[in-house]
Amino acid sequence: MIAVKKEGIILTKTGLEFENEGVLNPAIIQEGETIHLFYRAVQQGNHSSIGYCRLEGPLKVVERWDKPFMVPEFDYESHGVEDPRIVKIDDLFYMTYTAYDGTNARGALATSEDLKHFTKQGIIVPSITYSEFVTLAESAGNINQNYYHNHKFYYQETDPEKKIMLWDKDVIFFPRKISGKLVFLHRIRPGIQIVSVNSIKELTKEFWGNYFLNLHDHIVLDPVYPHESSYIGGGCTPIETEHGWLLIYHGGGETDKGFVYSACAALLDLNDPWKEVARLPNVLFSPEYEWELKGDVNNVVFPTGTSLFGNTLYIYYGAADTQIAVASVNLSELLSELLSYEK
Repeated sequence: MIAVKKEGIILTKTGLEFENEGVLNPAIIQEGETIHLFYRAVQQGNHSSIGYCRLEGPLKVVERWDKPFMVPEFDYESHGVEDPRIVKIDDLFYMTYTAYDGTNARGALATSEDLKHFTKQGIIVPSITYSEFVTLAESAGNINQNYYHNHKFYYQETDPEKKIMLWDKDVIFFPRKISGKLVFLHRIRPGIQIVSVNSIKELTKEFWGNYFLNLHDHIVLDPVYPHESSYIGGGCTPIETEHGWLLIYHGGGETDKGFVYSACAALLDLNDPWKEVARLPNVLFSPEYEWELKGDVNNVVFPTGTSLFGNTLYIYYGAADTQIAVASVNLSELLSELLSYEK
């Protein structure tokens, strides 16, 4: 088992209206010793915006805004901008987030040249209904049947005819182009899928139609182990190492303590990230402290960003959907552990 140190809570909610319910699931971008942390801020009524704070070193908060950094502006995100992730590719910052309109949760993109002024590019995942997806997925074949057996999740309300769009979340770009293309992960339950395009403009309805007809070719990881048996999803921005792309992701599964979200780890091929190189058969870390076990959602550690200081990898995560905490691990030891399970 790899040794993981829980560094503790670094950010909690305040009395400010935009974050008086909770703070969680931060995006991390590192510039030398400085960490820019963009976090989901929740106000009462479950409306989310994105807050900002700056760290010097991996743990010390030295600046925190008293107003949101990014707020809902359009109908597709009217109920919240949630769970951001961020990378810099060439000279452009790509911030992905979940746009929530009160019914539908879908991946959206905003870009910036200076990390201060972001331009929203809109929804970049497929704008199709769940029923349309089921039709395409069944045509594709060769995939986990749970991809089109999520009716209970989508039709929870009394109106079975309500138009519910396909939930496609956890959109995370790789931090550089691969074979000259933009590549990103996304999550349609129960697994993690991958997309490669020359330009965001290629993500048309026709593109997604063809994509789903060959969905089995685009699935990177599906649930395998008990701790991720219900579904998995992308967590942190993939980290480039000599052994492959290190992916810290989340896994959810039913236990005797209820539903638990854990942090998990895998390696993807450096030149062909569609290929899984290795995966830990056990959790990297899971809820164990009171602030991870009890909160707005119990039993949750939800990793969304990392920083690297020397050989220590710091993993930032939402704790019980209420606070932001950090865990650390020796990067070399983690890679060595992963490689012992190389396929």
